[in-house]
Amino acid sequence: MIHVCSLAALPETVRITGASHVLTVMANVAQVQRPASILEANHLKVSMDDINEPTDGFVAPNDDHVMQVLTFVRGWDRKAPLVVHCYAGISRSTASAFTAACALNPHRDEASIARQIRAASPIAQPNRLIVALADKALGRDGRMLRAIDEIGPGNMMIEGRPFQIDLE
Repeated sequence: MIHVCSLAALPETVRITGASHVLTVMANVAQVQRPASILEANHLKVSMDDINEPTDGFVAPNDDHVMQVLTFVRGWDRKAPLVVHCYAGISRSTASAFTAACALNPHRDEASIARQIRAASPIAQPNRLIVALADKALGRDGRMLRAIDEIGPGNMMIEGRPFQIDLE
């Protein structure tokens, strides 16, 4: 099970779900305090801004970021949930959770995963650049991008509410 939340909801989401792993995808990862129940080796921090193209003064998601995420989620034993969060729980975290679900289920239809995300979170808006990079890395031939296009943009909110993605 993958749970997605904002930075503000991280401690409570980890507590409620009994998560063993945390993936942080946001700009200022130094501000994130690892929940006490999470081993240091089970917390990956990937520093990137929520942008869809290179912009001066910002760190755009790149291939290395996506490979870090893929390596981390492939090392997760799935005995306890994974929590993926960004600052708001809307864009980078949903794109990274979508990436994880696709990577861990190579034969599952991308559109079904995207529809599950939309059903769980009407405000989810996966970062398009992260999805494009993951699509390429996973050899999904554009299907991940088409899947997020199919669900459309999320309703505008400042902070998302926690939600979960089933892996099966």
